[in-house]
Amino acid sequence: MTFTEKQKEYIRNMGGHRWGIKTGAVRSGKTYLDLAYTIPANIRQRQGKPGLVVILGNTKGTLQRNVIAPMQELFGAKVVSDIRSDNTAQIFGETCYCLGADNIRHVDRIRGASIKYCYGDECATYNQAVFDMLKSRLDKPYSRFDGACNPDAPAHWLKQFLDSDADIYRQTYTLDDNPFLPVDFVNALKKEYAGTVYYDRYIRGLWVAAEGAIYRAFADNPNAYIINTPPPIVAANIGVDFGGHGSAHSFTLSGYTAKYNDLIILDEWYYKGELTPQELETAFIEFVKKNALKYPIHYAYCDSAETTLIRGLEEAAAQSRLPVNVGKSLKKPIKDRINCEVRLFASGRLKVMGHCKHHIEAFSCAVWDDKHTAEDIRLDNGSTPIDPLDSFEYSFERDIRYLIDSDIWRYSPNA
Repeated sequence: MTFTEKQKEYIRNMGGHRWGIKTGAVRSGKTYLDLAYTIPANIRQRQGKPGLVVILGNTKGTLQRNVIAPMQELFGAKVVSDIRSDNTAQIFGETCYCLGADNIRHVDRIRGASIKYCYGDECATYNQAVFDMLKSRLDKPYSRFDGACNPDAPAHWLKQFLDSDADIYRQTYTLDDNPFLPVDFVNALKKEYAGTVYYDRYIRGLWVAAEGAIYRAFADNPNAYIINTPPPIVAANIGVDFGGHGSAHSFTLSGYTAKYNDLIILDEWYYKGELTPQELETAFIEFVKKNALKYPIHYAYCDSAETTLIRGLEEAAAQSRLPVNVGKSLKKPIKDRINCEVRLFASGRLKVMGHCKHHIEAFSCAVWDDKHTAEDIRLDNGSTPIDPLDSFEYSFERDIRYLIDSDIWRYSPNA
């Protein structure tokens, strides 16, 4: 295996510290180093010693995708097994607990246990209580934690830990620290993030605050993203955000071109005011009927907080024999949804039909909430129309990884 100079530096210096954490740019080689060397080396060094081996990810699903599957490609399924039903995997002969760290309940089974080695993928996304629990569980003289993450806001709890006097070996990576990436890919990624907070974080590897306009590319030149005739659409979904208490009801129909190449906002429905559930159901039925004649609509994903209203739309759709499956949105983290939109705008792959005025206004006006310094929050105080953005994001959030992650880049060597 070939390593970059930055990776070799980590290998030389990681010993002798309780914590080893790499932060910085995407695709800079942080995780590849851990999968190819750091995790195997540390597990082998501690074999036969008391204590648990724990592998943490944001969720068990992301852990399987980001850590287990790539390690299987490197070493084979006999050396690295899938995560089993009991949340363990066999990795280099060691039984490893593989757990999601987004919720403290997910790690209850290791609470009170002694941990000899822990690896943390995407550790800035963890519930802070999980990380605090780890501090007391790494209680052996040979206990160690290795982890990697992308930077976040400078007031983030992990940044405060990194700046503390704990026994940490810390590295910061930039995108240019990985010479194995194709030049065209590096240039395209820099272009996608240019002018946004994500450029500083995901390209330069800096912990910086999110400030000002969110969709600057759109706000500076909206006509570059507005179309009047849609391209051929192969699949379409509806996102539903329920209003009330000063917010608006919003439906968004978005569609994909072949191979998830483009994402198009095709139609909208927006109403700011009080509606009965029956009136909302009628509006939904009319919206679906109008668009089902033009587009292959598959799903309607609704704000998951309103289960009664979702059930009403589901029953109304069934009674009207509408060609749409009604279900709950995932409500992925807001920064993941925004990151996807920013990248699609920058690469010219996100377009808005000209009659979708509320979406055009929302993208033009959306700003970061400067009162939240520890996390990225979109301002939602009624001064800007946020509801169309929520409904739009519900329509595509399940497909984010298909929209922005191509397999050629996901599994590129040293990416």
